[in-house]
Amino acid sequence: MRPYTFAGGTAVVTGAASGIGRALASGLASRGSHLALIDRDEEGLRTLVARLRPQHPELRVSVHPFDLSRTAEIPDLAGAVLREHPRVTLLINNAGVALGGAFTQVSAEDFDWVMDVNFRAVVALTRAFLPALRSELDSHLVNVSSLFGLVGPPGQSAYSSSKFAVRGFTEVLRHELGPLGVGVTAVHPGGVRTNIARNARVGSGVSASEAQAGQRQFERLLRLEPARAAEIILGGVERRQPRVLVGDDARVLDLLARLLPGSYGRVMGALLHLAGEGR
Repeated sequence: MRPYTFAGGTAVVTGAASGIGRALASGLASRGSHLALIDRDEEGLRTLVARLRPQHPELRVSVHPFDLSRTAEIPDLAGAVLREHPRVTLLINNAGVALGGAFTQVSAEDFDWVMDVNFRAVVALTRAFLPALRSELDSHLVNVSSLFGLVGPPGQSAYSSSKFAVRGFTEVLRHELGPLGVGVTAVHPGGVRTNIARNARVGSGVSASEAQAGQRQFERLLRLEPARAAEIILGGVERRQPRVLVGDDARVLDLLARLLPGSYGRVMGALLHLAGEGR
């Protein structure tokens, strides 16, 4: 498959109002891609677009405020995007949410919310945009999993389950869609400095002190700048890489999980503890 060409194509990016999504939007615009930007944060989207349009007046940039937990409405969302951008060449399913707490501390409703946004929305968006992708030569699909789609740490039952699901779904699609001319990339970011920890829900069974301690520990792991993460991801897209590991932590823990698939927990815990202390 030839390298992906950004210039003149149209990219749909979810979770575009902040973090990696915002950095991806900026990187795509600088490469000449028209943009359809999706996020539940309408103000954040409009702030981003107000910066991008003067810098790239030649590009078509549309905003689509939408809560991806409303998975049944995603076909309507896709229809709205396609009315503004009839040709879609790249779909980046980047949006994600987090939920802190052991499995016994989180409600079924909160667990399902994470699965809806992180996995079911990815499936629904892929289904909705796949006809458009297949109609283009050399189109591409990117699904953002996580470091926690490679390993399963304590306290991340919903998040890790959703990201492992994204990983499996993406690997199947790579084998199914490659022969049809659609490239597929799974992305596994490690600790990227975004608002995901600050915005995470906390299980109803988690005490306030536990929640604060968990958030502080998680935030200390978020070191890589979103702009750098976006450049790594877009470089992987251009090269049609099947899998992109973002950050040293993702590469180390991926190797650990492959070397010690049944017993990586203790070593992983020690590594994450050291990383959280900044060593």
